[in-house]
Amino acid sequence: MNGPELLRIVDAMHREKNIPKEVIFGGIESALQLAAQRNAGEEDDVLVHIDRMSGHIIAQKGDQLIDPELLGRIAAQSAKQVMIQKIREAESEGVYSEFQGKKGEMVTGTVQRVDAGTAIVTIGKEGKNAGSSIEALLPRSEQIPGETPHVNDRVKAVVMDVRRNGHRVKIVLSRCHPDFVRALFEQEIPEIADRTIEIKAVAREAGYRSKVAVSSIDMKVDCVGACVGVRGSRIKNVIDELNGERIDIVRWNDSMQVMIPNALQPAEISEVMLYSTLGRAVVLVAEDQLSLAIGRRGQNVRLASKLVGWDIEIMTHEELGESVEKAERWFSGLPGSSAELAELLINEGFLSYTDITFLEPAQLAAMAGCTDEEADEMILHAEEMSDKIEREGEPEFEPAPEEAVPAVEGEGAAEAATAVEGGTPVEDVEGAAEPVIVDTYTTKKPDSPGDFHSLFTSDTSGAVEQPAAGSEEPAASAEEPAGSEEPAAGPEEPPPAEPANH
Repeated sequence: MNGPELLRIVDAMHREKNIPKEVIFGGIESALQLAAQRNAGEEDDVLVHIDRMSGHIIAQKGDQLIDPELLGRIAAQSAKQVMIQKIREAESEGVYSEFQGKKGEMVTGTVQRVDAGTAIVTIGKEGKNAGSSIEALLPRSEQIPGETPHVNDRVKAVVMDVRRNGHRVKIVLSRCHPDFVRALFEQEIPEIADRTIEIKAVAREAGYRSKVAVSSIDMKVDCVGACVGVRGSRIKNVIDELNGERIDIVRWNDSMQVMIPNALQPAEISEVMLYSTLGRAVVLVAEDQLSLAIGRRGQNVRLASKLVGWDIEIMTHEELGESVEKAERWFSGLPGSSAELAELLINEGFLSYTDITFLEPAQLAAMAGCTDEEADEMILHAEEMSDKIEREGEPEFEPAPEEAVPAVEGEGAAEAATAVEGGTPVEDVEGAAEPVIVDTYTTKKPDSPGDFHSLFTSDTSGAVEQPAAGSEEPAASAEEPAGSEEPAAGPEEPPPAEPANH
């Protein structure tokens, strides 16, 4: 092989494989050097150099020149293997460098075959080696749910990962990544391509729903309207590529007080409370808006949380009140806690034992004004209670029993007795230790005629007269002096009549 022919081969490999010429020259020199060493049986004192301008090969052992054409078949085969290995390594390095910088960018390829759900896609290279192609993988997990790739289908995807696998480069594509939605918007909407409209954030659950937050640097351009297009013409192309996936386009705002309600559309929000310590936002909604704000299986609030980067918790006003009441009760039971600390924790957005476990002892100590050891004890107690509640459920709350009304003594006894419904005080009862309440219809003295004792007085036949049916039985009189154990004697029964003598 003469010099011009060698230069021509090196130049062709440089264009086709995108391999630097110096790498190719170095590979040829290494191959020839190995062949000369094996032919001579020595591993030292052999040098090979290729003139980069003329392509002339100079090989020498010490001061003696070696003709490469006389090295033999075995040496030539060894040189060939070394050259192939060097060229493959250089080619893999070029592919890795090219696609490493294309992560997140969209590529178009053709499905060559499908193996166990994984599509092997041939994608073209760019630049000097635009005529060549390389294989990439589109795993089943990175395909949109419901779609099935077929051979010779043209597919669009983004480069998700590029990694080395030995001397080969493995390129992984994705159609489920949020960057795929971003790339489709850039392709379909000119204002995004020229940076008049900027995509601030994208949250996606592939195959079901996506949320895209956009903003405009030109006040005259409506960012949401430009993305939707006339009668939805622009967004329709994106939805078709995503197999009918629902897309919500929301207006970006740097204030989370405004951005969170935008992200939760179409639900109407009553109030947003931000707690930066936990990165949490408590959103209050009306009862009829609760299910709409949460979405099906929590999808709406989950995507909104990803979009804004805050943990969003949807509550009604009643649920917030119950959570605060529960938190006050729980936090007051922490070791060394106080009502002030419980109130401080609630004001910072802590509503459960689990929230306490996210704190470091130093953070809790700074908030509570205690030592790190005491704060660590609080956190350990919170972890134990959190695990217990997770296993056994929340304990039922038992309200404190009502305090009994103390007995009133002294001058106020009569007034207190009068307050009892249906009763009147009995005054001047000799020896009574406390006021006695009797019904109004039992205030007659037992000895007075017509009292209830007359109902039980035996007649001459010894029969006891019973009260009339339906009448209430009077209560026993409380006129008896306290301390007397014997009951008051009633009227004596008359002696039985003597039989008459006949």
